[in-house]
Amino acid sequence: MRHTVELRHASRLLNTGPTVLVSSRHGAQQDVMAAAWNMPLDFEPPKIAVVIDKNTFTRGLIEASGEFVIAVPCVAQAAMVTGVGHCSGRDVDKFERFGLRTQPGSQVAAPLIEGCLAWLECRRIPDPAQEQRYDLFLAEVVAAWAENWAFTDGHWVEPSDASRRCLHHLGGGRYFSSSGLIDTQADTQADS
Repeated sequence: MRHTVELRHASRLLNTGPTVLVSSRHGAQQDVMAAAWNMPLDFEPPKIAVVIDKNTFTRGLIEASGEFVIAVPCVAQAAMVTGVGHCSGRDVDKFERFGLRTQPGSQVAAPLIEGCLAWLECRRIPDPAQEQRYDLFLAEVVAAWAENWAFTDGHWVEPSDASRRCLHHLGGGRYFSSSGLIDTQADTQADS
């Protein structure tokens, strides 16, 4: 039997791609945010799209620098992903608060967050009208990295250790992976 889904939750029916972290840096300032709405756009050169809300600190850094890193976190990082997604880099140093360790990028100044499964160093393809209207940022991937045990011969590998699998955002602090449901906010209100 079918039931009606509230329109404010309709995106959750389609949004099962990997949750990512978006890190950015401009000058001495850096930030990281969680983003569930992202996708590949092209193969050669590789391009991606990611939604970055105009109210985020990360967005200002990306607009100023023209670059960012997309990192694919794993199940073991679920609580951190939820945490960085629920606070602002304007108010708190997320790297310090969440004990994030980083490595420098090879092509961009934005940091690579350690412990993730993969990283894409990206240069923004400016489209101010689209960014303003839809919060949609396009970028060319200029370097890509993956852990050997997570991605081999051009394919994702499903690690036997469930904590090393990709996170897929379901909304309201909930994720799933091929190992099952991960609920980082079991007490989250139904309207989240």
